[in-house]
Amino acid sequence: MHVLSYCRTVPACLLAVLLFQGCSAQSRLVSGSQRTEVRDTLHYYLYYPPGYDQGNDEFGLLLFLHGGGEAGKDLEALREAGPPKMLLEGNDFPFLILAPHNSHEKQWWNVRAVKQLLDAVLAENRVDPGRIYLTGLSRGGSASWEMAVHYPDVFAALVVVCGMAPLPYASWIDPDMPIRIFHGTADEVIPFSESEQMANRLKKLGYDVELTAYEGVGHNSWDRAYRTEGLFEWIAAQSRNSH
Repeated sequence: MHVLSYCRTVPACLLAVLLFQGCSAQSRLVSGSQRTEVRDTLHYYLYYPPGYDQGNDEFGLLLFLHGGGEAGKDLEALREAGPPKMLLEGNDFPFLILAPHNSHEKQWWNVRAVKQLLDAVLAENRVDPGRIYLTGLSRGGSASWEMAVHYPDVFAALVVVCGMAPLPYASWIDPDMPIRIFHGTADEVIPFSESEQMANRLKKLGYDVELTAYEGVGHNSWDRAYRTEGLFEWIAAQSRNSH
């Protein structure tokens, strides 16, 4: 009888200890809230296409996010790659191009700040809200994926060059937005597998996605990607208005 009585007593003691510890822990756990505000200053280039200053027609807009090589430098560093470089070479585009600058050398893009800048530019210019496009390379390519995840109702087309992809959140991207991906198979900075896995996941989900693999090409796949014949004409032909 003593044995049975002892067995019943031990769990009761343990329960009392656990209850005490639980109450003690709860006494140290308090709720609260704090309104936070993060400020950033984004310098940028804004390109106006031929004919913009004639008439009242609305134009599309391409948001371009540069890579880590230009981060932390001055604004002129944006001229070294992508659409800004092509503009300096005398190329014209059929839409506005907004190219902000990430002034933080060792920080990811602040995509909320970029979105606020985009909204401000849209409010001040004649831009068709159904023809807003997104592209980026390297760190900017990764930020482009992030913006496509966070703001799925904004962009009509997405072009990512050698970026890192948020694979678990692929389904958050707008399934009606066409996507083009470019990546070098010999990239040692951001592995080709990042783009390959994302493209495969999107294809399984039924997305309109194409991956262009540059065999033997390292991290700089953007020089070839942005000179793909017909790429910008394809971008300009996309519209959310037709969804």
